[in-house]
Amino acid sequence: MLLEAAAEKWGVPVAELTTELGVVAHLASNRRLSYGDIAAFAKAPTELPKITDSDLKDPSAFRYIGKDVPRRELALKTTGAAKYGIDAQVPGMVYAAVLHSPYEGGEPETVDDAAARAMPGIANVVKVPGGVAVIGNSVEGTQAAKRKLKVIWSTAPAASLDSERSLVDYAATARDQSRSGTPWRPIGDANAAMTTAAQVFRSEVYRTRYVYHAQMEPMNATASVAADGKSAEIWSGTQSPSLLLNEVAKALKIERTNITFHQHFVGGAYGRRGGPQDVVVEAALISKAVGKPVKLIWSREDDIGMGKFRPMTVHYIEAGFDNGGKLIAWHHRIVADSVAGYRAAVYGTVPPKNDVIVMKGSPLPQYPIPNKLAEHVIEQSGVRLSSLRGVGVGCNAFAVESFLDEIAKAQHRDPLEFRLALSDGEPRAQALLRAVAEMSDWMRPRNNTAIGLAFMEKDETYAAGVAEVSVDRATGKIKVHNIWAAIDAGLAVQLKNLAYQTEGSIVFGLGHALREKITIKDGRVQETNYTDYQVPRMSDVPNIEVRVVSTDNPPTGAGEDGQPLVAGAIGNAIAALTGVRLRELPFSPARVKDALNA
Repeated sequence: MLLEAAAEKWGVPVAELTTELGVVAHLASNRRLSYGDIAAFAKAPTELPKITDSDLKDPSAFRYIGKDVPRRELALKTTGAAKYGIDAQVPGMVYAAVLHSPYEGGEPETVDDAAARAMPGIANVVKVPGGVAVIGNSVEGTQAAKRKLKVIWSTAPAASLDSERSLVDYAATARDQSRSGTPWRPIGDANAAMTTAAQVFRSEVYRTRYVYHAQMEPMNATASVAADGKSAEIWSGTQSPSLLLNEVAKALKIERTNITFHQHFVGGAYGRRGGPQDVVVEAALISKAVGKPVKLIWSREDDIGMGKFRPMTVHYIEAGFDNGGKLIAWHHRIVADSVAGYRAAVYGTVPPKNDVIVMKGSPLPQYPIPNKLAEHVIEQSGVRLSSLRGVGVGCNAFAVESFLDEIAKAQHRDPLEFRLALSDGEPRAQALLRAVAEMSDWMRPRNNTAIGLAFMEKDETYAAGVAEVSVDRATGKIKVHNIWAAIDAGLAVQLKNLAYQTEGSIVFGLGHALREKITIKDGRVQETNYTDYQVPRMSDVPNIEVRVVSTDNPPTGAGEDGQPLVAGAIGNAIAALTGVRLRELPFSPARVKDALNA
């Protein structure tokens, strides 16, 4: 269409034209028109051109696809020049800190703010939904004054939540098949096939805890609402600018076209910065209340206490085999809150039937089992929830891959050979399994270490991983020495960037596997900072090798596909090394030591 428009403009045959970097060129006359220039006069045809595969560029002629293009922002981030939301500076701005309800749904009933107002530099104290804001001339001063507030909070259902008790209740629900769940992409008839199976394996329950995003940049926003309250300006880093505009407009009761938004780099918390824009809305409401630009920063303690977590989950799985040893039936029950349901409650909308965030990774296309049923048994705990890097696949792959190793052991089969048999007919899966077997030298005997294998699928991206671990039996501390991973995200657009994303998500997953967890008692988050919510340290990070397998399948996602491999691979390696199966995340030293002693 660009070529035809330029040919008509110049009065030359379209065959004489070619395209270059953003331009249409007529080499015979040395004339060029940019695509933008052409867009100004081109007319859309009444019928779109007919395109066949032969019209598409041959991959050998790709200019960017398959090439490693430098990331332009890395120099800014490396030198500290990158501007995040927390770096925003606005003339005349004041600072704010917010004391939030310790549980979802609580509101300030009575507020004693005398001590807070008496602090140096404090200008005001105002109520916001679910909290009390202190406004002053410094971050330090507002945070200190916030701690002087005495607030009595209204009660709410979440005030009685106990995550440890809920974990036990979830396990009972997982085993109780009289309580049905919501099916997610079932294939065949798993229930019928299970009743006719020659051999049925039933798992113990697998459990995962709430986890926090633990991003480097705490939640923050800067807002300036006009004196007449009819317009606003926002400075923040977000995944969802449109959602941000909608929520601020609704909170301020103004048109979204009257909001100017300045996007900044995002300092982590993917998923958290993509859902409800609570910190931004708070900043806007505070600015409106005090009539000045306001920078709101949540402390790390605020951020954890007000975290929106990956749901806690419990898994129960059954697998049925026929007389020939073929896996013919698979039934996976996932007991968890609904992220989609939580978001619907926040926005006052009807929750969808299925929660794609929780259920991702459960259909198992990498294993062509003829009868598969994954079902979500939805609990409603009142916990604030969000998607998080790896989403439900991080929990689901841990349960699936752990159970597959348990079955392989019961059948006296090698875990790799067992998965190769299960994935017969799925060449992409088999290629990755063989790749990580080669990378890890799968059959080589080890001394004092062992290796474990895991596989995952997410949104048509496939990844396989092998972890090599050792265990200090006296302390229960796990040491991960090596992780080898292979990923097929279809046609690899940038191989190195894909490998780096996979490596980064593996490190992210190490924290979830080894130490990270959120516990809630009487509705209150018990963890407060990195002292008791321990993210991976340099000393935790093993040698990581990633192989990108580029295929002719359509390009798919690749930002979080290493994370779901980690827990399953480590757990399977521990079982191979010690004979002890760990079925609950995280594999904390105390839990490992107790399991070994038992």
